[in-house]
Amino acid sequence: MKLDILAFGAHPDDVELGCGATIAKEIANGKKVGIIDLTRGELGTRGSAEIRDAEASNAGKILGVSVRENLAFADGFFVNDKEHQLAIIKMVRKYQPDVVLCNAIDDRHIDHGKGSQLVSDACFLSGLLKIETKIDDKVQEKWRPKQVYHYIQWKNITPDFVVDVSDYIETKTDAILAYTSQFYDPKSNEPETPITSKNFIDSVNYRARDLGRLIGVDYAEGFTVERFVGVDSLSDLI
Repeated sequence: MKLDILAFGAHPDDVELGCGATIAKEIANGKKVGIIDLTRGELGTRGSAEIRDAEASNAGKILGVSVRENLAFADGFFVNDKEHQLAIIKMVRKYQPDVVLCNAIDDRHIDHGKGSQLVSDACFLSGLLKIETKIDDKVQEKWRPKQVYHYIQWKNITPDFVVDVSDYIETKTDAILAYTSQFYDPKSNEPETPITSKNFIDSVNYRARDLGRLIGVDYAEGFTVERFVGVDSLSDLI
């Protein structure tokens, strides 16, 4: 299955938090989108890998993605090496996306920056003919995405461009809240973490509001780029 967009996240819920509304908008516009989670989030303070598997499945359905896979890398301990690069190359070649979305280039959680660079490196290597990968004993064709964009997570990184997601912020919120084990729940007796407060959920909303304000819309999501953004004409800008 060829996808238009393939979004990678170090943990289940990274994609929803970073670019869930953008994904929902692209799907509504007819694009085929998939999500690849690098780990099962097994080191998370709350919940378990099995719980997060189910939550990720539900969140994917809310967003409407065509496919969601988990590479089951070691949460907290995966590295940017040949073994992990090849696993991602297989996914890039399998789905042949034109655009790849991945973790923030720098963030509070060490897996986010690692995952960001790992996916970026793998996207480049995926375009090299002499790197051979196979799925089901079939040699894959080389494939390099046209663009790699990085969404924004905990840290307030200045975006290189923002997407108007005004009509899709509720879908994003619903997808985030599908992770019932991870976020604000006043009835929960589990330990508190930096992402379990109501303020954290509110912050996702008010960041989108603020980015939207800066471009004259209600809500927006921001991304950083690896090369200059090109447009056909000035009228492409909003």
